[in-house]
Amino acid sequence: MQTTVFTPTQLEIIDMMSFVKQPETLDKLKQVISDFFAKQAQEEIDRLWDCGDLTDDKVESFRTLHERTPYK
Repeated sequence: MQTTVFTPTQLEIIDMMSFVKQPETLDKLKQVISDFFAKQAQEEIDRLWDCGDLTDDKVESFRTLHERTPYK
C-alpha cells in the first residue's frame, strides 16, 4: 500500500477546511480559489502578450492545432 505524503501547503488547506460548515461557504471558497487561478492565468497571458511571445497569429493558429495522442 502506498502512503500519501501531503505538502505543508496541502496540510494548511486541510486545516482551514475545518472552519467550513455550510455548503454555501464551500461554494464561496471554491469561487475565490477559481478567481485566484483565473487572475494568475490572465496575468501570464498579459505578460506573454506584452513580451511578444503571444500574438494574434499565434492565437489564430490554435484553431487548427491538433495534438492528440495517436492510438494504434
